[in-house]
Amino acid sequence: MDRILLTGIFIFASFVALGQTSVGIRGGYTTSTYSYRPTPSTRGISVEGIGATTFALVFEHFNAKNAGIEVNLQFLRLGFAQISDEDIEPALVNETQFDYLKIPILSSFFIGRSGRFQIKAGPHLGYMLQANDIRREYADASPPEIPTYGDVDDKPRKIMYGLTAGAGISKLFGKSTLAGEVRFAYDFTNPEGQNRIFDMSSTNLEFTLAYLFRIKDSKSSSVVK
Repeated sequence: MDRILLTGIFIFASFVALGQTSVGIRGGYTTSTYSYRPTPSTRGISVEGIGATTFALVFEHFNAKNAGIEVNLQFLRLGFAQISDEDIEPALVNETQFDYLKIPILSSFFIGRSGRFQIKAGPHLGYMLQANDIRREYADASPPEIPTYGDVDDKPRKIMYGLTAGAGISKLFGKSTLAGEVRFAYDFTNPEGQNRIFDMSSTNLEFTLAYLFRIKDSKSSSVVK
């Protein structure tokens, strides 16, 4: 086991040593949508999502011509605002927010030199920091509404996992890079941990800007600067 760990560390160190590395921050706006199935025999029901700000620390590393990896440590707020089907004015709304610490691990490819077009894709993992029920204005609907997740007796699943993909443009200014990007993520996470509904999943769309600073130049001529 120790040999495997040391070999992995050596490979990673060699990988980083040959490449070009930048670090920075990314921030912007995200919107989310949720769908759920109250029972196995029920068709999926889509509910309105929420919009929120997001921000992340960014690690970007290129060790081959026009290809590399990007890892983010991201604060992400997702959630839903489910509106009652009953004809009541004003409408009754149940709203819940989920705060996650999310880590996208993305393969990154670009074309261009000082001005670049980039595409990124890969898995993401995350952990739920907290769940808040902002509004609970109705209950006992048919079909059943999405249950609460922020009450003291609720036990939502904490782990997040899914797939993320994005595209954007970036501009290099010496060692600095400014980048604008759109990302789409599908999350397989079902926060329901008490069998009150059968299944739930979410998607989110991000519009962000990033600033990166190159902290290490490449030692390989195959990496484009």
